[in-house]
Amino acid sequence: MNLKGKKLLILGGTTLSCEIIRQAKEKGAYIIVTDYLEDSPGKKIADKSFMVSTTDVDGVVNLIKKEKINGILTGFIDSMLPYYQEICEKTDLPCYATKAQIEITTNKVKFKKLCNKFGVPVVEEYKINYPFKVEDIKNIKFPVLVKPIDNSGARGIHICENAEDLKINYEKALSFSSSKQVIIERYMTAKEVTIFYIIQDGEIYLSAMADRYTKNKQGGIIPLPVAYIFPSKHLKSYQESLNHKVIEMFKSIDIQNGMMFIQSFVEDGKCIFYEMGFRLTGSLEYKIIRQISGINPLEMMINYALAESMNKISIKPLVNPNFKECGCNITFLAKPGKVGRILGVDEVYSLEEVIDVVPAYNEGDVIQESDIGTLKQVIIRVLIVAENKDELAKVIDKIYNTIKVYSEDGENMLLETFDTKDLFN
Repeated sequence: MNLKGKKLLILGGTTLSCEIIRQAKEKGAYIIVTDYLEDSPGKKIADKSFMVSTTDVDGVVNLIKKEKINGILTGFIDSMLPYYQEICEKTDLPCYATKAQIEITTNKVKFKKLCNKFGVPVVEEYKINYPFKVEDIKNIKFPVLVKPIDNSGARGIHICENAEDLKINYEKALSFSSSKQVIIERYMTAKEVTIFYIIQDGEIYLSAMADRYTKNKQGGIIPLPVAYIFPSKHLKSYQESLNHKVIEMFKSIDIQNGMMFIQSFVEDGKCIFYEMGFRLTGSLEYKIIRQISGINPLEMMINYALAESMNKISIKPLVNPNFKECGCNITFLAKPGKVGRILGVDEVYSLEEVIDVVPAYNEGDVIQESDIGTLKQVIIRVLIVAENKDELAKVIDKIYNTIKVYSEDGENMLLETFDTKDLFN
């Protein structure tokens, strides 16, 4: 679609939002960014920017009317979606989600309730009131996971080994919940997958599925991702047993357009869902989908914002999660501290198999102690497409030998990485 001259408002000029801005500019759109920060990364590359907070709905509505904006988009953060939807509604601009759909897909309790209705397995949950009673605690089989029902990016999530841990971390999780609600789940150590869907005009397509590998050597903190490998070893089983139920489930809430991802454990060969996102993924797997399938989910989201259509033609002939090539998202995790030097990025970007290298921090930036256990520990993502697993393993090992991150004191900041031997297990 030719979007030349159309004005797109980006809610929040985060580093990840720059992905939207660059793609929309390639399509000819005029980009306006608004948030409360003077020097947010998105503002530096936008055509125009404003200091109106993204949570100031009436202020943003007035800005849209004044600037004659044609469309709005936000991405990557669940907490922004309710404001996005309300602003779209008040300005009569295209919005890919309804208020009810956002409530279900961003609230872990409501999402699990929807899954239960359609026989889609979810992680076992303990329902107890706070403050806890002795008899309630006795019924819990530790370890458990405590997390806010309405946050993303692994914020506010803790592993609890005993009752004392639970009491302390329950209150911490509460502080990350806008609705002041928390859930307690069985802590699972099973393998993980991430499942991706694209929705176009009411048709829901399974677009990709990846094995999600994590590492955890940071105490009582949840494991964080170090690699996503496409296609998943569990894809065939999922397609045969669960995909049709999931599509029926999302059709029941009348989702018409957009993209979504679902995070799931795999236990005894069966998927067990634990949360989802009805938005662009911060892990940027849409770049891999674009490279292998020829479908660009990010571009489709921009199209919808400005033209109320995901694509001129149906994507059905292109959608096939059974990738013939191997895709990979390598995630570098870093310890807290001030970033001194980042080495090897340009060299890695020049590799034939590498489709993008996306640093989340620059030299001089600081990873805070409070970022431990959240996706704010992700310092670099490398997205790769290779012919087969052997070639993929070679390029991953080459990347690990090339990218280095040091603190201002010269210490290695990188945490444990993905073991390419796992590709063949």
